[in-house]
This record gives sequence, structure tokens and C-alpha cells, in this order.
Amino acid sequence: MSGNRRKAFLVSAVLVGGALLMTACQDTDEAADTGASQGSSASSASGDAATPSGSSAAGSGQGTGKGSGAAGKGSGATGGTEDGAGSGADTGNGKREPVGQSCGANDISWNARAETQAGGYILISAKAKPGITCILPAALPTVAFGSDGTEAGPAEQAAGKQITLSGSTTAYAGVNPKTTNADGGKELDSIIVAVGNDDPDPVSLKVGTITVDKPVVTNWHTSATDAVPLG
Repeated sequence: MSGNRRKAFLVSAVLVGGALLMTACQDTDEAADTGASQGSSASSASGDAATPSGSSAAGSGQGTGKGSGAAGKGSGATGGTEDGAGSGADTGNGKREPVGQSCGANDISWNARAETQAGGYILISAKAKPGITCILPAALPTVAFGSDGTEAGPAEQAAGKQITLSGSTTAYAGVNPKTTNADGGKELDSIIVAVGNDDPDPVSLKVGTITVDKPVVTNWHTSATDAVPLG
């Protein structure tokens, strides 16, 4: 092969190689563009799929809030207010009356004075303090004398009735400090009064000088004349 023909062949080979190289680069760029486009589309599709998910989450949050509110309403409907309104003693006519608390000595304004009827006795009166409503039980008042705590026994055979103290309602009990005919006894000037033996706050009432020997006390009464300890 002559020199000129060899040069022409080499130039042709270079040109063909360059064309092939350019074609390969174009194919590579197109493939890259295609891949990027597909990736973008996939990302967009993923984003579009996420949007309904977010809406669903928001809807879930709204549903939870409404459910909680309904629960709150249900709780209010069965709350303590309804229980409180339904409490109390059944009167038999479809209504319920509140049940009062038992009286303690510190719920009461006390008074004691000496009376001359029936040979002399002490009249105790009890009235609820302002704003208080309480019940004196159907039992003897607890009346004690002296440092040894001598207690008054019953002056009546029948059992008493409970009394509700409120406002101006007053309960009375009569105490005969000496039921014996013999001389002697303890000389005292006060008595200790409580509402039952378990009352934690008994009160001391001044009554003047009295002789105490086998004392007795009546039940509670709403009339002072019914509280005279006879016999």
C-alpha cells in the first residue's frame, strides 16, 4: 500500500471513530436524561401518594378530637352531679330527701338552768348553731358528773325519738342530779354533756352548786314541759 493510500485510510478510520464516539455520547446523555425524568416522575408519584396519607392523618386527628368530645359529654352525663342528685332517703313519692348528719356537741349551742319543779332539776336545751342541720339520735343524752365521770341513768321507760335540729328548733332534756332520799352525795357546780358516749367534743355547763347521787336524765324532747324528770 502506497503512502497516500495509507494516509487516506487512517483519516477515514479517525473520522469513523469520532462519529461513533459522538453517537455513544449522545446515547449516554439521552439515557441519563431518561433516567432523571423517570426518577422525577417516581418522586412526584411518591409525593402525590403522600398527600392523601397526610389528609388521612389529618382526618384521623379530627376524628380523635370528636370522639374525645363525645366521651367528655358521656362522662358528664354519668358524673357525680347526677349521683348527688339521686342520693338521699326515699320518701316513697318518687322524691329523695337529703340525709342529715348526726349532731356532735360542737354543732350545738348549749344552755343549762336550774328549775324548781318536781323537787328541782336541771333543764338542758340544745339548738343547732347557725347554718347547721343535724340529727339528735333517739338515745339518752350523755350527762356526766365530777372527776370520776358518774353518768346519769334513764329517767324514762320509753325510748326517745330522734330530733332534727335546724334554725330555731330546740331540744330539751331534764336532769335530776339526786334521786336518793339519804343525805350525802357529791357537791358539784357543773355537768359534762355529750351526744352519745362516742362524742369527741363533750361540753362543760355551769349549773350552780348541786348535790349528785344516782342522777337520771330524760330523753330529748321538743317541749320543755315533756323534759321534767318525774319520780
